[in-house]
Amino acid sequence: MKIFNITKPDDAIRERIIHKIDNLTKPKGALGRLEEIALQIAMIQQTTSPALRNPHAIIFAADHGIADEGVSLSPKEVTWQQTLHFPKGGGGVNFFCKQHGFTLKVVDAGVDHDFPAGSGVIDRKVRRGTANFCYGPAMTKAEMKQCIEHGAAAVRESFNEGCNVIGFGEMGIGNTSPSSVWMSYFTGIPLEKCVGAGSGLDSEGVRRKYSVLKRAMENYSGDRSPLDLMSYFGGLEMVMAIGGMLEAAERRMIILVDGFIMTNCILVASILYPQVTDYAIFAHQGDETGHKRLLEHMNVKPLLDLGLRLGEGTGAICAYPIVDSAVRMMNEMDSFQETNVTKYF
Repeated sequence: MKIFNITKPDDAIRERIIHKIDNLTKPKGALGRLEEIALQIAMIQQTTSPALRNPHAIIFAADHGIADEGVSLSPKEVTWQQTLHFPKGGGGVNFFCKQHGFTLKVVDAGVDHDFPAGSGVIDRKVRRGTANFCYGPAMTKAEMKQCIEHGAAAVRESFNEGCNVIGFGEMGIGNTSPSSVWMSYFTGIPLEKCVGAGSGLDSEGVRRKYSVLKRAMENYSGDRSPLDLMSYFGGLEMVMAIGGMLEAAERRMIILVDGFIMTNCILVASILYPQVTDYAIFAHQGDETGHKRLLEHMNVKPLLDLGLRLGEGTGAICAYPIVDSAVRMMNEMDSFQETNVTKYF
């Protein structure tokens, strides 16, 4: 599989960054989380004057064999319909992108549909949806590696277009199911605490979903290594997002992490390459049952809690103005040395 070169930001500049933040015209620590974000971004970019350039959002789309087990309220065809809808500009993610100046890219990782030429959907189809992991691996190891490479390539393209801050989203009916299984395996949290309503299941639907996933886990006889769990239970779009996240970290880009599914992806990415989380800003706590527990397990604090559960990367883009404010604080706020204001802390 592709090898990534991800290193922790050099700590030598940390004290200079903290000194600048602490000497802006405010009481020390008065801008709270903005100061934490500013420190993180300045460390990523190794400068006391960080910048956000040409933000991109990438949606990876794919179908899931597990959807055949009735684990989602939404019908399977919604995957291709919404994937085709995004480039036309009328989806939830679209107005956030327009509002905050994001370039949106929509990538077909494995949708069970043929998109017409000129549709605006980028073709990186590995297969027409995963196999049903109730009965065997969702994808082969070779397909998993291909997804990693395609995800990395998508980010390289954005980087070469001048992007240094990127959010990831997904479109795939049924994808909270592989996410719940990943969460349980990779955190040790019992499956029942990881399974939620997805796109809107009632309590009986959630119980049925749990039963299906429990049976799938009981049928699994692999070695439980990260790569085996990724390929056996993963979604094509999820593995592609992992490749994208790892490439972004290698290129010292800021990664905006969206909801339950993308948090599971950064979790798996961090098991493969622990340093990846140094580049990740967790945008929001979604409404899916397991998301709060997952964020707590990773010991990270999301910026927002708005009850979002749309996916598509919307929460990551919605949180972007907070990130922008942190960078503006560093670059536009006077220091005590530059003004006649007496230090008041």
